Amino acid sequence: MANTTVTLIEGDGIGPEICESVIRVFEAARVPVQWEKAVAGLVAIEQSGNGVPQETMESIKRNRIALKGPTTTPVGGGHKSVNVTIRKGLELYANVRLAKSMPAVETRFSGVDILIVRENVEDTYAGIEHFQTPNVAQCLKLITRPGSMAVIRYAFEEARKLGRKKVTCVHKANIHKITDGLFLDVFREVAAEYPDIESNDIIVDNCCMQLVSRPEQFDVLVLPNLYGDIVSDLCAGIVGGLGVAPGGNIGKNSAVFEAVHGSAPDIAGKGLANPTAILLSGIQMLQYMGLVGHAELIQNALTTTLASGIKTRDLGGSASTSEFTDAIVANLGTPSSDLKVVAQQQAPQTKAKEAISEVWTLVGADVFVEHDGLPTMPLQVGRFTLKLMSNRGTKVWPGELPDILLVDHFRCRYIADGEISREDVLQLLSTVTATGMKWVHVELLHQAAGEARYSKAQGE
Repeated sequence: MANTTVTLIEGDGIGPEICESVIRVFEAARVPVQWEKAVAGLVAIEQSGNGVPQETMESIKRNRIALKGPTTTPVGGGHKSVNVTIRKGLELYANVRLAKSMPAVETRFSGVDILIVRENVEDTYAGIEHFQTPNVAQCLKLITRPGSMAVIRYAFEEARKLGRKKVTCVHKANIHKITDGLFLDVFREVAAEYPDIESNDIIVDNCCMQLVSRPEQFDVLVLPNLYGDIVSDLCAGIVGGLGVAPGGNIGKNSAVFEAVHGSAPDIAGKGLANPTAILLSGIQMLQYMGLVGHAELIQNALTTTLASGIKTRDLGGSASTSEFTDAIVANLGTPSSDLKVVAQQQAPQTKAKEAISEVWTLVGADVFVEHDGLPTMPLQVGRFTLKLMSNRGTKVWPGELPDILLVDHFRCRYIADGEISREDVLQLLSTVTATGMKWVHVELLHQAAGEARYSKAQGE
């Protein structure tokens, strides 16, 4: 079988050491891959000032598959997260992590086997943030129908491929009714196409409580980006920590598999690093490539090694990185020349409509103004009527001013007596400016089929 070229990013800190373990184990297991090394993280910043050089991105695009060690993003200095840069640049829309109990890794739980599928590109991770006033910062939470469709369909396809029985959507649609509501609506739409797989949903805070109470009830979780980031680490915690947590980032054209723990510079070069996580990520990569026989061979050798009590110090053992790797290699035995191979995994094709179109009617605008204390806004501007003002989402007018902390950022909702144009909104802003009010932000308010495409204020 011809070798497949895989981009290898060793990363920072302990990255080169644990990647060397993967290289040794793969070579001993006769895995048909050849490595093309590329750089990212602190090493790349020191060399070129760029945490993810274009040459590295081109390598991943060319080879379509990469294995990545942990990288460090400096605090401050304007450097973007290496992981986020790679995920966004390659549209790696699904982050896939397995939380599974392992032998000789002591935790409070046993029998845990949860696949976490996290949307990997949008949500608050779009990184669109602004200061609205000196005292108010804003982050846009972007949930899209096509983005949700892609990751949710991937979760169901993985469940079907792996013989899993249930997919659970984790959300906060009781509060984020429009954004998480869209994610949940798409989930239900996609779930209807998979009658062979049980589906349900759960609010994210309840999910966290249930995970540390009865994790065995969960099979596959699919989540928006921010919740997925938090919940996947929680799941890693209940099976032994990030040191035993693999991760894969899946896109339509590329996939990057990585150790999700940090670069641990304090123990770099001391032989203390635990290569389990990146080995598991390598196993996940082999499964993605269709090299399921090699993946099973290495998984069994790793499991046997841990079960025999040979562990690195972070897991309560005394083995060095190289000693732990030696034991895994010894437990491989003599690999067969005809290990099972299946077709490489492809990104699922959606059946449901990824994007929809609606006839929208512009009916008003939310004008955000900077002001100390309740502002005096014009009640009537042309066809617009001031309907409410809110502060941090809570209605403060009309009616009695509630006893709450007021910040210098007010939403003033103007609704018109029928359909309006953007020119009408510009005239509204001009009038507000003429009264001496300092508007800082505006959101257009639309209706579709008589239904509002915007949220109410708390207390409205």
